[in-house]
Amino acid sequence: MMFSRRSLLTAAAAIPLATRSGVLRAAEADLSALEPIVGDAVPIGPAERRGRLARAQALMKANGIGAVLIEPGASLLYFTGVRWGRSERLTAAVIPVEGEPLIVTPFFEEPSVRESLAISAEVRVWQEHESPFALIAGWLREKKLATGWIGIEETVRHFAVDGLLKALPGAKLVSANPVVRGCRMIKTAAELALMQKAADVTMAAYRWTYPRIEAGMTPQDIGTLMSAATRALGGQVAFNLILLGEASAYPHGTGKPQKVAPGEVVLMDCGAVVHGYESDISRTFVHGAPNAEQRRVWGHVRAGQQRAFAAARLGVPAGSVDDAVRGWYATLGYGPDYRLPGLSHRTGHGIGMDGHEPVNLVRGETTKLAPGMCFSNEPGLYLPGKFGVRLEDCFHMTADGPKWFSVPPKSIEEPIG
Repeated sequence: MMFSRRSLLTAAAAIPLATRSGVLRAAEADLSALEPIVGDAVPIGPAERRGRLARAQALMKANGIGAVLIEPGASLLYFTGVRWGRSERLTAAVIPVEGEPLIVTPFFEEPSVRESLAISAEVRVWQEHESPFALIAGWLREKKLATGWIGIEETVRHFAVDGLLKALPGAKLVSANPVVRGCRMIKTAAELALMQKAADVTMAAYRWTYPRIEAGMTPQDIGTLMSAATRALGGQVAFNLILLGEASAYPHGTGKPQKVAPGEVVLMDCGAVVHGYESDISRTFVHGAPNAEQRRVWGHVRAGQQRAFAAARLGVPAGSVDDAVRGWYATLGYGPDYRLPGLSHRTGHGIGMDGHEPVNLVRGETTKLAPGMCFSNEPGLYLPGKFGVRLEDCFHMTADGPKWFSVPPKSIEEPIG
């Protein structure tokens, strides 16, 4: 059953203020002070996508790959503009090493697929009784690409790989990571501008939400506030993860009931989307006055985040950033390694069109940091049975080193930044 804001407010009018639930108070929140801040955000345009295809084809030549198969998802959107979902009926793109891409889709879906197609491409359709893989195989033969290496984007499903192999026996299928990752990991100025705007939205939503959090509120209540602010600021809501009290000791929470309580930790991990690009920012604070242990752990996480930032130097392996933080935490008595109390997850992940994308700041990752790469920086500390602290801000690599999208907070007394 759906309730409008008006119906909620009408029902709330009969309830004494002191007994109103957090969700009703959240629904009543005054958003009049918030205005959209994304009006100057510029969506990805045709010239940007032409540049992406040119980079992809240059990487294909360098890696001996004749064609790349891509299913719906962020990579299809990245290269073609096509916004489509995955189903048992294949819609896909094939990027050749030279010339225009191929779009394959069911006949009855063609008009809808063309609505978001943002590049010049050949579109071929298949009927319900036909094989889309035979269609792709025929096109590859026409382009004299059937006997060379065919790159498979890393999220393509098994049925598509299997279908292509059956339609093209002897096909040489290889990973398309050198091409797709090679493009998507290195953000352009246009992409960085959209990611900055998404971060600005999330930070503004945090600043509005933080002073409105009250004792007794649930994660859903706080999420309602954060979502309302994000939309009022012109962003789309990517996610809101709210962990209260002991739940903050488990990075992705628990199913147990939670409410804000005096002296207990509030951990918020939230993100917004602006024209297809995401933010991912976490803040941790105490409702009321923090105790000595909470203050100490918060300070350690802030210092750990700064150490990660300092370790993110051009040309170093991505895994060395995680090593720098984890090793320092061990000197403080945490861990070692992933043991608890301590840091039980990687220090950070790639980010862009997807909230999590390659590569990660994790032990053993040998990819070297280069300008345009974007990462989260979130070396949280978790004390099972007690609480956890996660401060998360994203940064991108520049010619001069790392640069924050959002500036980390300096103290637990001013926890938003």
